[in-house]
Amino acid sequence: MSGSDIPRDVVELRVHGVSGASAAQVLDLQQTAQVAGDRSGGFYRPRPRCEDSTGAHGVTLEAYRWGDLPSGTVARTLAVVFLLPFMLVNVAIWMRPANPGSEAVVKSLCRLLALTLTVLYVLAIAGVAVDLVGWKCLSSPRCLAGRSWLSWLSGRPVGLRLAVLALVPAAAIGLIWRISNRPGRTFEAFRAPDREFSGSRLGTVGQWDAEPLVGRLRSIHVAAAFATLDLTLLLARAASGATITLTVVTGVVLVVCAVLLCTPPLIDRAAGDQRLDRVTRTLRTVAVVLTVVVLAHLATGPPQWHEGHGLPGYETHLAGLFVAQTALLAALGVVLLCRRNRGATPLFGLGALVVAATGISLAVAYSAELVYRVADFLDRDVPTGEGIATGPPRAYTWAIYGFFRALLVTVIVAGLVIVLSRRSRRRAAAAIVAHDYPDAPAEAGPRLRQVRDAIARARFTEKLVPLAVLYGCLTGLATATTTVGLLGQFPDDVIERHLGLPADSVIFGIAFGSWVIAAIILGLLVGGIFAYRTVPFRRHIGVLWDLGTFWPRAAHPFAPPCYSERAVPELARRITYLVERGDAVLLTGHSHGSVLLAATVLQLPPHVGGRVALLTHGSPLRRLYARLFPAYVDEAALHEIGHRVGWRWVNLWSDADPIGGWIFSAHRPHAPAGASGPAATVDRRYRDPRDVVTPPSDSVPPPIQGHWPGESDQHFTEVVRELVQRLGRADPPDTPT
Repeated sequence: MSGSDIPRDVVELRVHGVSGASAAQVLDLQQTAQVAGDRSGGFYRPRPRCEDSTGAHGVTLEAYRWGDLPSGTVARTLAVVFLLPFMLVNVAIWMRPANPGSEAVVKSLCRLLALTLTVLYVLAIAGVAVDLVGWKCLSSPRCLAGRSWLSWLSGRPVGLRLAVLALVPAAAIGLIWRISNRPGRTFEAFRAPDREFSGSRLGTVGQWDAEPLVGRLRSIHVAAAFATLDLTLLLARAASGATITLTVVTGVVLVVCAVLLCTPPLIDRAAGDQRLDRVTRTLRTVAVVLTVVVLAHLATGPPQWHEGHGLPGYETHLAGLFVAQTALLAALGVVLLCRRNRGATPLFGLGALVVAATGISLAVAYSAELVYRVADFLDRDVPTGEGIATGPPRAYTWAIYGFFRALLVTVIVAGLVIVLSRRSRRRAAAAIVAHDYPDAPAEAGPRLRQVRDAIARARFTEKLVPLAVLYGCLTGLATATTTVGLLGQFPDDVIERHLGLPADSVIFGIAFGSWVIAAIILGLLVGGIFAYRTVPFRRHIGVLWDLGTFWPRAAHPFAPPCYSERAVPELARRITYLVERGDAVLLTGHSHGSVLLAATVLQLPPHVGGRVALLTHGSPLRRLYARLFPAYVDEAALHEIGHRVGWRWVNLWSDADPIGGWIFSAHRPHAPAGASGPAATVDRRYRDPRDVVTPPSDSVPPPIQGHWPGESDQHFTEVVRELVQRLGRADPPDTPT
């Protein structure tokens, strides 16, 4: 490479993946200093007097570290665990098909499903405070014995004690309202420019201002939450003129909330539509005032109450919610199947349904476990069978049974798939190993088998697609079976009568399923804490947080805030600054960092793209994102990225990587090209590991990298050299107008 081919100043800007690596790790250097940004998301370079202050080819190294944007404090991490169902339903709305004809319907159904999660959230807390404590425990001398913190309410009228305990779910609504309202102003300084340079939907991620939509959704969900609490209390009262009037008004509030969510063209309007904002805020205010009136009505009204073991109307209200969730999931599945694109369809066209059903199932499991744990605490060691029969509503019992059944069946099927597909995966992996290492000596046999097994494990990613669909369908069916609680039946009675299984074994399964849910919640909590403190936990558990919070809040306002609203505009601003001051920029993105860079490239002004090159490695753009988000990552978007950088784009991938893969063409041996034109030159397959024999300079053979970044590897440095050379031949940027 001649000196004239090298740009005078080239900045290699590295963006890490979900590993949350430090700046020194991303740059592969020991001494770094921050040059822009802040502690949560910043840009780093080697210290000026550091001996290794430049990269392999005289380029200036710089890293963008965004790992703390989706995480932060332990409290925020724990909040993400409990808000996980909200996050999953929010992600589902972004997984809609590429067919534009289904967009409005899928959006409406996903937002209605998100609303049912808020309703379930309120019903679960009301079930603990109002049903278990206020209605059951305060009426039982056995439950009150030794509990002075409750006995002060035992002699009060029913209406007064329910009104007092209803303040607990009301406070919970206020708390989540407050938490969801705070992050909305975090990234105001990082808003993208008003001009749009790309017609691709992926280019809009992080560019449009989501706060107006989130504010409207927040008002609607808060109104629905308070209305749900009101309806729970009013259904327990005996009929009277005031009670009926308040019930009708509450029902009208809930209907208006649902109707507003079914008008995407209206609610998705950008900032500036003050009339719609006033409507949603007024609806929220009406619901809050209505709650105050209902609590006063309960506390001061005559003691007219329905009879019942549990809070009257609560179980019917809960089962009705599960019926609504089942109907919405079924409608979403029908729409996705009818509107899916012909030919190869990602996730069989059911990606949004799978994730939404998983979120619903997890929320139901959370709620049922909360109610059951509190009931178990209040029951004072009542036998399991008696506790199930006299404890929480039957719908929660069916929910735990359905969740455990779906999880158990999926685990069994997954085990069968692992066993049955092992031979074919190993056969394919053996062919790859034979091609990559044709002259391996006989003593390298054990190492060759290790490489074969690594490639075989990496190929199991494709098997996760049908397993995800299976689990989504099973969880949807589990939600549907909760409606059996309306018939007054318990799982042990039904199964013993129709399948002949002993009732005791079913009761044991329900109790075991409850502890499994508790273990899952505890595991998520522990994993969430350690995910941002240790790299191994981060790579395996933190990925869920990082991928879920990449997408803006468009379905559920209580989902964790989106970090791409800062990261993408911030990257675009930094790249534009570097180019306009005279530098050329080589963007290198690993894993999810390549997705951030893909969205960033689509937001760069045209005069900037002419001085930018792109290197992606371990990229899930095609293998995962094109399958999960077909409306945002498609052929058109990928080709536009290539055009925007003048096809100065190289994607490195290996068969041992379980996450990353090829983008346009696999270039596997004895396989058709799969792409033509400039796109055919993007993908570069490399063998991993680079050799299976121990080099003279080492005592062990080269490691299998898998999905780990390899910025120091030979194939990486060679591509950097090539792209730097191509940047040297790029035209200087035009002066922006």
